[in-house]
Amino acid sequence: MNPVTIRLLNQQLIASQFSDPAEVVSYMGAMQAQEYRMMRWAVAMRTRKPSHKAFKKAFDEGRIIRLHLMRGTWQLVSAQDYWPLIELFSPKAIAVTKGWMSSNRITIPDEEQIRVMDILAQAASDKGSVTKEDFVQALAEKDIRMDDHRLSYHIRMAEMTGVLCSGDLLPMKATYALTADKIKSSTRMDRDESLMYFTHKYFQSRQPATLEDFVWWSGLNISDCRKGIELLGDFIHLEKWKCMDFYLTDDCRTRGFRKGRFLLIPPYDEYLIGYKSRDIVLPAEHTHRAHNNSGIFQPIIAYDGIICGNWAPFKKDCQVEFFSGEYSAEEVMEAWKTYHSLRSQ
Repeated sequence: MNPVTIRLLNQQLIASQFSDPAEVVSYMGAMQAQEYRMMRWAVAMRTRKPSHKAFKKAFDEGRIIRLHLMRGTWQLVSAQDYWPLIELFSPKAIAVTKGWMSSNRITIPDEEQIRVMDILAQAASDKGSVTKEDFVQALAEKDIRMDDHRLSYHIRMAEMTGVLCSGDLLPMKATYALTADKIKSSTRMDRDESLMYFTHKYFQSRQPATLEDFVWWSGLNISDCRKGIELLGDFIHLEKWKCMDFYLTDDCRTRGFRKGRFLLIPPYDEYLIGYKSRDIVLPAEHTHRAHNNSGIFQPIIAYDGIICGNWAPFKKDCQVEFFSGEYSAEEVMEAWKTYHSLRSQ
């Protein structure tokens, strides 16, 4: 087994099977979307013909949704997966968020949460797509004022309970919409169906991966993650690599790899953040160049899947720094030109 090659293929980072950005998001199950500008590249680079315009169209049409969910962080999910995801992941996400609130000595009484959520929902319903500043104004009209930190928690709770989701895509600023106006209701799944469904999505798109990787990514309890794997039955199997147990699905992609390719990977990308252990593609001595212990991830360069450098996404010209291997900026120009052409769309 070559885990690096298999991950590149199944993460759609080489030989992509998809043309539609919404199909990529659906295939991945959920994609970290911490960096508002770079989430577009994370999806686009997994399509056959990367296009920011195609991403914006899918986002504005509500086929791609951004919200706080798993692990209490930003995610991109597909519209058809939205409600099953909310039902499966929101209880744990809400508990995590309340823990953060407690550590920050913030208490929101039920009466306040209900009243504020009603105001936020009405503002989104009235305007269709609103910014945080619009929420501040709507609350002020009701003589309610609060600091940005407290308001952010209110918005998160509205997202994780299915009241608010993402609005239209702006260049630099997140917007919100009323979920009932943006996303159609979908066929309900029972908990086991939902657990099996998203377990499959995780392993099909991140394989080979371990049980610990799945627990980290999902934020679910280990017992739920084990059950999800058990529900897949014979469709998933174990393979050992360097004395570690990795799961692979029976539809695992193993063909299509091309050597000699550089990838410019955005911060918080699933190529790293989708796993608890990242040393398969990131040498331990270079971990600090990709992320720190506080959960801050950097833009990285991979050569044939191995992380070897950093790049600067928001510079006008190609600026790279390699920390392993003898490479030059000229060698990543093809990847840079693809990325830069999208920025100008």
